[in-house]
Amino acid sequence: MLLGVIADDFTGASDIANTLAKGLPGQGGLRTTQYLGIPDRPASAEVEAGVIALKSRSIPAGEAVAQSLAALSWLRAQGCRQFVFKYCSTFDSTPAGNIGPVGEALAQALGVKGVIACPAFPTVGRTVYRGHLFVHDRLLSESGLENHPLNPMTDPDLRRWLARQCQTPVGAVTWPTVHAGSDGLRAALIEAAARGETLVIVDALSDDDLVTIGRACDGVPLLTGGSGIALGLAANFLRAGAASGGGVNFAGIDGPEAILAGSCSGATRGQIEVHAASHPVLHVGVEDVLAGRTRALDVVDFICAHPSEAPLVYSAGGPEEVAALQQKHGREQIAEAIENLFATVARTLVAFGIRRLVVAGGETSGAVVSALKLDALTIGPEIDPGVPVLFTATDRPVALALKSGNFGAPDFFAKALRRLGGSA
Repeated sequence: MLLGVIADDFTGASDIANTLAKGLPGQGGLRTTQYLGIPDRPASAEVEAGVIALKSRSIPAGEAVAQSLAALSWLRAQGCRQFVFKYCSTFDSTPAGNIGPVGEALAQALGVKGVIACPAFPTVGRTVYRGHLFVHDRLLSESGLENHPLNPMTDPDLRRWLARQCQTPVGAVTWPTVHAGSDGLRAALIEAAARGETLVIVDALSDDDLVTIGRACDGVPLLTGGSGIALGLAANFLRAGAASGGGVNFAGIDGPEAILAGSCSGATRGQIEVHAASHPVLHVGVEDVLAGRTRALDVVDFICAHPSEAPLVYSAGGPEEVAALQQKHGREQIAEAIENLFATVARTLVAFGIRRLVVAGGETSGAVVSALKLDALTIGPEIDPGVPVLFTATDRPVALALKSGNFGAPDFFAKALRRLGGSA
């Protein structure tokens, strides 16, 4: 294994695994496997990039650090030459963590400073300029992410936000230095390390900037960021002759299908609306779940009553509705109830023969994949930017799409099921 990634949620792991497997146009990527938690056995010899999916984004910072260090230990044992700590392209965290504590802990374990922190993903509208994170043409704090139910992002100044989480100084490299090329960026990072800055916010406005960052980090032990940070990394290993650049053949998996959406993001709510125009959908009310009026078997019955119709079940609500419910019942209680419901539904559906499953929302995806007790997933073709086909290599294979709430085109759900089945 050449490259090891520690991702703080399951959809984010799929996102960066997709970036590594795809690589740059015309060059190919790395043979990539996504591991669902820390494996208990060595990786297969053909794996060039291993992505460990943790569910550590919203847990206490100390627990996130411990899990991430354990993941690092396993990846080092596989022979990895470079490591990436992957977090959300909207920098989802609270003033108490977890991006800063985990990033600093990994850097200390590897004995490095001047480590890039760049969540930019221009393909889906996330850019960083003068240390501020934008979502399309809006500052992060004005993009709707300030209403995130678990990690509300109220400050777009990443250096200031990260400084609240870190024990050591936070640096910054602005866009003119990045635009000037990889040599200047590398020099700026060395200077930051000399000043004692462990994590360094780095601007990026385009994919070209991310490729520059990748070139500057050839041979660097540790990077942190969104999936875009990996855009130029495969090319370094290919250029050195260390990787094959071979892809994975995916013929598709046929069989019954279902869609589970736990995300409350605006993008997911729009995708639900589009899907509902021509497919059966079921809304799961939070208070019905909490009161026991809606149970997992009710959801399973609905899906099984609509075979081959791409049925969708969702719990999404608008920001005002979500805030009111959290005020009444508590954020953690609601999240646990919905995640447990969808986890039980997914486990039951697969036992009943569902073979294609689309899940929207990072926390929901983590709950679902944990419930299915899958060891590893092979990365297949891209569905939409940041979302690949994932599939198991077992006697009864399952194909999955794990979508971050804000990702995907308006028709994502129907498109994802087609791609899972092997159609364009």
